[in-house]
Amino acid sequence: MKSETKKAVVLLSGGLDSATVLAIARSLGYRLYTLSFSYGQRHVFELEAAGKIAESMGSEKHLVIKTNLNDIGGSALTDDITVPKDRNMSEMTGPIPVTYVPARNTIFLSFALGWAEVLGATDIFIGVNAVDYSGYPDCRPEYISAFETMANLATKAGVELNTHICIHTPLITLSKSQIIRQGMTLGVDYSMTHSCYDPDPSGRACGSCDSCYLRKKGFEEAGIKDPTIYS
Repeated sequence: MKSETKKAVVLLSGGLDSATVLAIARSLGYRLYTLSFSYGQRHVFELEAAGKIAESMGSEKHLVIKTNLNDIGGSALTDDITVPKDRNMSEMTGPIPVTYVPARNTIFLSFALGWAEVLGATDIFIGVNAVDYSGYPDCRPEYISAFETMANLATKAGVELNTHICIHTPLITLSKSQIIRQGMTLGVDYSMTHSCYDPDPSGRACGSCDSCYLRKKGFEEAGIKDPTIYS
């Protein structure tokens, strides 16, 4: 159902999934407010991508929150820990990998929730996926459902204004190839996106981390040329 005047906060990392989610929210007629995070990630090139994507898709405001998760550490993306490379699918569906950033989606969704309340928005979009993913616990449907319940208990909008805050996860049951196909139909320019966990100093993707593996596999299975520049 189209919503011509409602606002939506869309979490935008600059990657393939979040760009597709932004395109979906746009196709539904939402006024777009995009939110990215500079959290000390080693793949900081994704923020440049996020800015370009937000502008190209007509975001009314693109906000970049600075929060230093390096101080917490505990992840290959924010600490001095080696990013795993050349893992096969069975390895990737094993134990939670070191690229998991502790409580990242909880932190990000909390900021999105606060901004949504200020904007008077009741819709938040996030590109989590529970099919082609690396085993992160905060990408599961039960986690999203629990956060949505909390959001409606913890906000003035939910308690006093009797509004319902909804966390939208349109990609959660899709494979990477299905996501790419849907994005192509919505006009996503995937050459703008950045997925690599461990890019070289010029921003070229490594081609062998979990995220690169899933990206390459998705384009191959979708039968679409991968526009990524790999080192």
